Amino acid sequence: MREPVSRLYSDIINERSTSGRGSLDVLNSRPKFEARNVNFWYHSKQALFDISVVIPERSVLALIGPSGCGKSTFLRMLNRMNDLIDGTHHQGQIRLDGRDIYGAEVNMVDLRRRVGMVFQKSNPFPKSIYENVVYGPRVSGEKDPSKLDYVVEKCLKQAALWDEVKDRLHSSAMDLSGGQQQRLCIARSLATDPEVLLMDEPASALDPKSTNKIEDLIFELKSQYTIVIVTHNMQQAARVSDSTAFFFEGKMIEFGSTNMIFTRPHQKQTEDYITGRFG
Repeated sequence: MREPVSRLYSDIINERSTSGRGSLDVLNSRPKFEARNVNFWYHSKQALFDISVVIPERSVLALIGPSGCGKSTFLRMLNRMNDLIDGTHHQGQIRLDGRDIYGAEVNMVDLRRRVGMVFQKSNPFPKSIYENVVYGPRVSGEKDPSKLDYVVEKCLKQAALWDEVKDRLHSSAMDLSGGQQQRLCIARSLATDPEVLLMDEPASALDPKSTNKIEDLIFELKSQYTIVIVTHNMQQAARVSDSTAFFFEGKMIEFGSTNMIFTRPHQKQTEDYITGRFG
């Protein structure tokens, strides 16, 4: 039997299992997203080549690979954020609960409500903590103060931020620390009642303590949401994800359970990347 490629990742996987945070059985889980033969272009430059992947419901998928390999492009395809860029086009299908999100009948507002986005750099609005969280519900027409109060408390608790800010909800969000601002942005995304959270390197600019809080939060949220995370931190991917897709030069080189990818990958190129031989 082939030996694990890295003792470090084996230890992380084992620690997850012993702590009760073992990975989901992704092969036998209901699919939330299905990408089929997806190709994508920025004008004449092709950025993605024939991507096919199944993202299980209520799981965490990590997208890994060197910079410029197509991870964030694919992530943004899942809620059609790339549509905002002139000169882009695609081929193939991306299905959410069995329906092609690029179909002519798709309501973009509803899609982006169902598929929320958390960016690499925290981007709270220059408003109070309270107004940041209720922004989405207010845009949707919610005016009942008691319902808005409920949403704020629920979402801040889900984002593990309530105890830190409950006494200053009407203070400026810009006064929060970087880690708190990122959790506030997660709470703001949760306030629209999404089914999927897309996270583009959500902890890359944070200190280790804040990063740990974000990782703990991801684990807690996956019981209710499907999460797709882009990360350059291999240890983070091994800690938080159930499945992993390795991208290189616009192609998905390998996809499978995180346990397999980080201990016994099928492709030598995957092994070389996660062990730091290139990238």
